[in-house]
Formats: sequence, C-alpha cells, structure tokens
Amino acid sequence: MSRIVVVGSGIAGLVAAVEASRTHSVTLVTKAELAESNTAYAQGGIAAAYFPDDSVASHVDDTLRAGAGLNVRDAVVALCAEGPDRIRDLLAFGVAFDRSGGDLARGLEAAHSNARVLHAGGDATGAEIERALVRAVRASGARIVEQAFLCDLVVADGAVTGVELLLADGTADVLDADAVILASGGAGQLYAHTTNPAVTTGDGVAAAWRAGAAVADLEFYQFHPTALAIPGSFLVSEAVRGEGAVLRNARGERFMLDVHPDAELAPRDVVARGIAVEMAAQGGRPVVLDATALGAEFLARRFPTIDAACRAAGMDWSREPVPVTPAAHYWMGGVATDTSGRTTLPGLYAVGEVACTGAHGANRLASNSLLEGLVFAHRAVAAIDESGAWPNAVAWPEAPAWLDGALVAATPGEHVDAVPVDRAQLQTLLWDTAGVHRDRERLEAAAGVLAGWRASTAGGRTRREREDANLLGLARLVVSSALGREESRGAHFRSDFPSTAAEARHTARTADAADAALLIDTEVTVSC
Repeated sequence: MSRIVVVGSGIAGLVAAVEASRTHSVTLVTKAELAESNTAYAQGGIAAAYFPDDSVASHVDDTLRAGAGLNVRDAVVALCAEGPDRIRDLLAFGVAFDRSGGDLARGLEAAHSNARVLHAGGDATGAEIERALVRAVRASGARIVEQAFLCDLVVADGAVTGVELLLADGTADVLDADAVILASGGAGQLYAHTTNPAVTTGDGVAAAWRAGAAVADLEFYQFHPTALAIPGSFLVSEAVRGEGAVLRNARGERFMLDVHPDAELAPRDVVARGIAVEMAAQGGRPVVLDATALGAEFLARRFPTIDAACRAAGMDWSREPVPVTPAAHYWMGGVATDTSGRTTLPGLYAVGEVACTGAHGANRLASNSLLEGLVFAHRAVAAIDESGAWPNAVAWPEAPAWLDGALVAATPGEHVDAVPVDRAQLQTLLWDTAGVHRDRERLEAAAGVLAGWRASTAGGRTRREREDANLLGLARLVVSSALGREESRGAHFRSDFPSTAAEARHTARTADAADAALLIDTEVTVSC
C-alpha cells in the first residue's frame, strides 16, 4: 500500500483523496480548514456534455475556441469526454444539483454553444460540491491535517519523497510519501482585485518550482469580467449574463454590442478588456451590470448568494444596476503536467488550478474549472494505481510532450540592496502592470521594482512571511513570462503587440539553483 500525500482541499484535492484512499494510505493536508478553498466560492457551475441533445465534440470545440489556439487537444478531449461520468460520480457522492421538473436543470454561459452548465443552490454550486466531498473524505479513512502550510517538497535522488509542513502551532513536520499530489489551487492574491479567497498565494506552484519541476504558461491569468466594485471583489457569476443581464457604461449604453458579436456572452478575456477600456474612458469609474429586467423574485431564487451580497452592500440589484469591475479569477498556467497529472519530477503530481495541462489554453471556458479538478484528479489516481513500483523514474516523462522541449531556466534577478516586500504594494503593482492590459514599458518597470524587493528576514518562519515570499517569486515569473510573450492571445493582452502570432507556443521554464533561491530569500528557506 503506497503512501499518498494530497495537498489541498478543493474539488481536485478532495476527489484525489477519496479515490486514492480506496487502495492507498492517504494523508490530506490543507492550509486552512478542510472546507476552505476556491471550490467553496464557485458560483457559475460545472460544465459537461451530460444531456442527450449535447455532445462531447461540441464541448471540445467550445473549449478550443475559448482557448485561443493554445489548448493541448489531448487534455481537452480527456476533460470533455470524461465529464459525464464524473458528473455521475458527484451525484453518487450526494451533490444536490438543481432540478427542473424532476430532471437536472442546466444553464447557458458565455462561449458555450449548448446549455450544459449544472448548478446547485442557484449560485452556490461550489459550496454544495465541497459539502458533499468533505463528507466523503471524512468517511474515507484518509488522515486529515488542517491548518498546515506547505513549506517545500522533499526531493531525494531526483524524486519527490515527501512534504515539509509548518503547522498551526508553529512547529514543523515532514511527511514521507511515495507520491505527492498537489491540488493547492492558484494565486489570486497576486492581484489587488481578485475573486479568490485569502489562501490563494500560489504555494504549490512555488514549491514545485523550487523543487525543479517545470512550470508553464504563467502569463495567462484570467480576469473575471464582473466582480462587485466594492471591497472584497465579490464575484457576480457569468450565469447572470447568461440569464440576460447586460453591461452598461456611465451613459447607460450597452457597449459590448460594439465589441463582440456575442456581446456580454463573449469569452471572458474579451468582456474583461471591453470593461477595462470603458472604465478608462470614464475616468476609472466602474461600469454597471443591469439585471433589473430579470425581476426581484427570479434574482433571489436563481442567485440567492449574489442577491444576499448585493443587499448586504446596500444595493437592490432588482431595481438598479450594480457597479462591477474585472478581477483576477483563474490561473491557466501552473505546474506542467501530462494528461494524468504527472509533472516533470518523479513522485509529483499536480491537479486542478495548480496544474497546467494545457486543457484551458490561453483562456478558460466558463465552468470548466470544477470539471478540470474532478477529471484530472481521477486520472492522477488512476496513473498511480497503474504505476506498480513507485516511483518509476524510468517510465517517467522528462516533460509533457506538448512542451516540445522548450524549457528555459530564467527569471529576473534581485538587487543586492533589496528591501522587504510589502504584499499590498506587490498586489497593486501586478494589477497596474500585469493585469488586463500589458505593455513592455510597464512590465519592464514592474520587473525592476520586483527585483528591488526581497522576502522578509524578520524571523522568516511565519506563514505570512512564507506566503509573501511565494507571491514575490511568482510575481517575478508572471512578469517575466508576460514580457516574453510578444503577442496578444486569450487572457494575455499586450497593447504594444495587439495581434495574435501565427504560431501558438507555450512558455515553459525550469529553475536552476540561482533561480529557485529567488523564490524565497535564503534566510527564509531554512528547514521547517
């Protein structure tokens, strides 16, 4: 029986833990409480070609179209083809999807050609999935370690053999493992405006990079078009626009009609840029989302979570439009994997938002993120079950085939007189320079500022300091990757290179010893 450590408790981590515990000894490590993750905040739903009038081929086509030519087709096919069976798994776990007349209800979201998005609790899909899967994990026999921060991966003879943790009481722990499955989510806290919870500081990507794993496509960060323009950036689901809500500028005009044939239902990157342009034209003031035509009763029933958030902020969105702005939402880049979650390091898997399978390409199709965590968690556990003796370094791929050997070791340097990083300043810098709109001048300026910061050396052992160090290193990688991509594609828009290059290429890199050290100051990387 192999020892499996799963890091993260969103949909990917919970599914991996449940499935792996059937045949392995599993420890699930989570940074906060078991139920705290990006999954719990997901509103829009989960997409799958589950219904008889839909098809896997159509779902594949929609995903490829949204991905702007950068998708890895094998990963897209795996995602879409296995989706219906994974929905059946969720039903078996007891997920209470919304129903209409006894049948599963479904909605239409941006860039989908069919109504294939399942919801639960109206706009509380993620919370319902999290509830059911947390219950399944607690019943699985897996050991659960909460409030445990991932400091680093343990690497011996070129393979990952465990994890180093910082526990809630400030003590350290090392868990040995035959395989580690990273399911630690994204890094929304890189940006001043994000729909992500506070735990999303990119710890898994940073740890994998330091350990020597390849990372890919880090410049592609998706900005959700519609977050409430109030503190906290509360997400207003894509499904609201799917039901008929429209965007208006300060003059009351539906400006998206002039931006894209699909108007408010265009791909997310298009809508986010359209909003950003309109905001700039009106002095930075937010645009508004007008859902008044949908009526108070419908909004309260279909979107109870959003309805409550609007009313808590003193807004009645059934009577007046609400102010919205883009916000960092989802990272298409991450730790490079194949379609079974295998990274370039033997013993290490990555699934969910922490991973880059290439399934999303340059821009994730709405409601494919929950499906991604579900599908690739299953595939990773299946690969472990099939591997026999572990780890099997001989059979391990040097890199996913889709990287085409294009690995480079490069990241910006750090000034000798660097000063401790301030998280709020970093978030504002990334928002202003590597946000919805980018150009060489701003990115180069950001690289210079980031090189002048270092991780705190005031003890260097607290969770906050380690998170800041991870964010600083990842910010350097995002800016460096954005500088290197001299084109506009999907979620990456360069105003100085507004066209899309004829050849689609991935940005992939590995760290040499000097690069890895930059992700955490040497005084911070003492053993946990």
